[in-house]
Amino acid sequence: MSEASVVVHADQEVLAQAVAARLVVALIDAQAARGEASVVLTGGRIASAVYRAIGALPARDAVDWRRVDVWWGDERFLPRGHPDRNETQARAALLDQLPLDPARVRAMPAADGPAGPDPEQAAATYATELAAARSGTAALPHFDVLMLGVGEDGHVASVFPDHPVAHETQPVSFVRDSPKPPPVRITLTLPTINTAEQVWLVAAGADKAEAVRKALAGAGTVPAADVRGVRRTLWLLDRPAAA
Repeated sequence: MSEASVVVHADQEVLAQAVAARLVVALIDAQAARGEASVVLTGGRIASAVYRAIGALPARDAVDWRRVDVWWGDERFLPRGHPDRNETQARAALLDQLPLDPARVRAMPAADGPAGPDPEQAAATYATELAAARSGTAALPHFDVLMLGVGEDGHVASVFPDHPVAHETQPVSFVRDSPKPPPVRITLTLPTINTAEQVWLVAAGADKAEAVRKALAGAGTVPAADVRGVRRTLWLLDRPAAA
């Protein structure tokens, strides 16, 4: 049964440091239990702050980064290396500093990548990659921790309120008309997100408070309300977002 909890930190800086420490511990624990670990990354300001905080932690070296699988929850469908891509931001903030196995860093396809300029084909390509990494009879790989930012409208990944993607059942979907720029995106769907052992929803700032309130109240029109990890759903907030 999934356990849900809320942890509030004083401000955005403390929140980023706390999430960083929590993630390092989660990866260490996963490797102790399974021999490897997997994380699904998110984008945005607070995510970049978390990644920078991990880079500054001495304890990061306790993780065997060669045995960590890195996935993304969503991506802006832009050319590789574009500064607005979540992958680009994560690499600059942290990933390029770590001794990761390049084969285990699974970025979503770029608009100028081998999958071509069609976001539908790019989503199908990422779904195929997910399926290839599964073990046993599972339909998807094991995700130890899946991190999500929360938008002002309550969206998570690129699953937006009142958008058909919120009802998509395929593992990966594409969005051509995102209400938040850029308009074309690739995203894990809610059923895929909810296969993770732990889902962490990280939000900072007073502009997120109303979305957090709606989600915790179970408002059905807010995608964040429909997110739950298999074992744990954890809300990690700063005080303004928790107001």
